[in-house]
Amino acid sequence: MEVLIVPIKNESSAAVIDIILPIQQIEFNVPITLTDQPDLLDIENAYYKTGGGFWGAKVNEELAGTIALLKFDHSSAAIRKMFVKKDFRGKELGLAQRLLETLIEYCKDKDIQHLYLGTVSVLQAAMRFYERNGFEQIDKSALPKLFPLMNADNVFYHLTIK
Repeated sequence: MEVLIVPIKNESSAAVIDIILPIQQIEFNVPITLTDQPDLLDIENAYYKTGGGFWGAKVNEELAGTIALLKFDHSSAAIRKMFVKKDFRGKELGLAQRLLETLIEYCKDKDIQHLYLGTVSVLQAAMRFYERNGFEQIDKSALPKLFPLMNADNVFYHLTIK
């Protein structure tokens, strides 16, 4: 099985939406729609323009997972759109791990020292994943002023990149 982590641009927008919306809405019942996420329709302006990025995990040419980096000041960024299709989850392929490592390497290259993310408390596996990777849970009040809050998020994490 060939696994590639590749940059995602606007031409892959439909494939990205096909992964993310069903996971949010059907699998986890998060009340969020495409209208709430205009970034998915213009990935390049939403992520690349400000110095961030968007990556996809392809398994035998099929897009199986995504992760995005939204840079919001000179040395800080937020992880967004971290999703892996159910059939591709787990340690066997390690897609989530590979996506996160790609994003962290990018941060090191671009001198981004602080990574933040918001998630939803129902995503227990995601929370364990971030904690295993050195993220520390923080209070919402500890987020930087410029952190781009998502309405659904109720759990927040920070990682200092060495």
